[in-house]
Amino acid sequence: MEVASLEELARRKRKLVVVGTQQIGLFLIGGTVYAVSDVCVHKQRSLTKGTVLNGQIICPGHQWAFDPQTGRAADREECQPTYDVRIEQGAVFVNPSPRALTSEER
Repeated sequence: MEVASLEELARRKRKLVVVGTQQIGLFLIGGTVYAVSDVCVHKQRSLTKGTVLNGQIICPGHQWAFDPQTGRAADREECQPTYDVRIEQGAVFVNPSPRALTSEER
């Protein structure tokens, strides 16, 4: 599903989108677009209202750091759902189904 333009993300670096019933945060980090569930698994805060530091998405609630590729929280068991992203002709598309972690990411 098309959710944003790459040009828009280049300006804002993040955007909250709704795909089906899912609130998904888009983040442009290091030239790559990531899609992560916007609702923090810990305190249900909006991750798009947080910050990005050293390539990690930081929750504004309790400063948990999430890897944007895997959704894993640093030094914790919790994991944010992530979504596959593709870019076509400057448009950002997100698969509405959360992606499963690979064996290397677990």
